[in-house]
Amino acid sequence: MFLLSSCEDVFQSLAWFETVSISALMSDDQSGRRPITSVKSPKAMRTRDVTPGLERSCADDWVRAAPWQQGIQRIEAFFSGEAYAPHRHDTYAIGFTIRGVQSFDYRGSRADSTSGRIIVLHPDEVHNGEAGSEEGFHYRMMYIEPSLVRDALVSSTLALPFVKDAVLDDPKLMQAIQAAFSDMDTQLEQIALDEIAGLLADGLLANDKSVNRASTSLIDVNAIDRAREYLDANYDSTVASSQLEVITGQDRFSLARQFRKALGTSPYRYLMMRRLDRARAKIATGFSLTDAALATGFSDQSHMTRCFKASYGISPGHWQRLVSHTV
Repeated sequence: MFLLSSCEDVFQSLAWFETVSISALMSDDQSGRRPITSVKSPKAMRTRDVTPGLERSCADDWVRAAPWQQGIQRIEAFFSGEAYAPHRHDTYAIGFTIRGVQSFDYRGSRADSTSGRIIVLHPDEVHNGEAGSEEGFHYRMMYIEPSLVRDALVSSTLALPFVKDAVLDDPKLMQAIQAAFSDMDTQLEQIALDEIAGLLADGLLANDKSVNRASTSLIDVNAIDRAREYLDANYDSTVASSQLEVITGQDRFSLARQFRKALGTSPYRYLMMRRLDRARAKIATGFSLTDAALATGFSDQSHMTRCFKASYGISPGHWQRLVSHTV
């Protein structure tokens, strides 16, 4: 993860995500309303475009980006004025507004997202963006390749889901977003990325009014048991989705859906909790934090600390101090 606060650094980093300049396509607003991008920021607050399609105000803008990863990019950012000139991605852009009003032109109309609301922008759809209020806007966004959503669809015959409303409220999509941003300091493990792709596919389908809702809810109990037993035995290793496919005879997305129905959580979350259970026990028996982390499948102590605190509400160091006083 890295944090960028200077205007030049912010704009350079966003060049990863905003790639195609098509400002001319938005020059005539069919609705008669003045486009967002015609509102100019003071010259003293502007900088040059460092990538086509991007014009921004400086102020206190910043971007925090997760490590680069094939298939998905994750950012958290704040902008105080005009953030994006018209552009488009070849990915889905899915995220939510944390604070402020996030305003943009999309598919011929203006959209405004406020705190807690979800934004879904489809591949190759023109959009821009700016702060809709003086306080600016703070948001998280992931850019996910359509192929990952395609692979996660229940039926291979389904077209990519299309959600008409760019701003919406949906618990399943929010669950996927929160899972993607649970730890921005490390790359997502493949089993976690598969879980996120499955949740996104389900959430997008649920909001696509053209999709037939018929589905089955059968659970292969034997397959779920084999997956659970394998995760129990391999908590200290990186478990690949392909390994679970071989063991269970299920494809990774069907398995993730059935696992959640049967056990109330995803395979990745189940694996993470087994790691944390073992780490907590080892710390209680006198392991150092570093040794406990490395012995239970975490990449390092800081990785364990973030996951430990997110799950238990206290740091492993605090837990270590508590158990050391136990008589």
